[in-house]
Amino acid sequence: MSKIINPHENEEGLIKSASNPIQRRSFLKYTGAGAALSTLFLIGCKDDDDLGLDNNFGGVNLGSGDIGILNYAYALEQLESAFYTQVIATKFSGMTAMETEILTEIRDNETIHREFLKAAINAKAPGKIIRDLTPQFSTINFMDRDSVLTTAKTFEDIGVSAYNGAGKLFTDTGLGLDLLVIGGKIVSVEARHAAMIRQLLGPITAFAGDDIVSTDKGLDVIRMPAEVLPLVQPFIKEIINGSNLPK
Repeated sequence: MSKIINPHENEEGLIKSASNPIQRRSFLKYTGAGAALSTLFLIGCKDDDDLGLDNNFGGVNLGSGDIGILNYAYALEQLESAFYTQVIATKFSGMTAMETEILTEIRDNETIHREFLKAAINAKAPGKIIRDLTPQFSTINFMDRDSVLTTAKTFEDIGVSAYNGAGKLFTDTGLGLDLLVIGGKIVSVEARHAAMIRQLLGPITAFAGDDIVSTDKGLDVIRMPAEVLPLVQPFIKEIINGSNLPK
């Protein structure tokens, strides 16, 4: 991921911040993400370069089939990891100790998700992983609490709905991974993030509000890739092409 430089911290410090081990009461202790992380070590990680699938116009093609869906999820996790890394690198004014702990743990979760998906794609389809994306956060005021938490809510809500929509697109053909189970474990963590961020924003954004959970069925919102990509595109410099993803 291209680096976003903290004016009060050099590049090396920011990289170290993103890779620090998870501290104390990590969300992973209470979620299925720990199992997903275990799978990471089972499938292994190769040293293949991130060659990516670049279009002639300089964009990024996510590819097709199950690998395309994994690249889709990987792109979303790249974005979230970069966002929370910047949130912690340039803390908003008045960030409390509790908020720092929560946002740091979310950052660590998202970074683990990113690295897990990267390893899975490299292990099963070397050379077909998308390249590192360049975040574009110029519209976010990282010094302002409301701007940061509102953006975090947007990213988490989109992430949950994206995994909900992508699950049925997996065929798991020839990869040797139970992709639906893995996706389910990751989305459960994303949903916890979404609820926590909404709690920080206060009662005006209920942790299970009717804008994300249907009142008639009690189910989370579902979005397909064609709905999700336009929502996240403003935050990514490269043009993301998901036209070959399963429908």
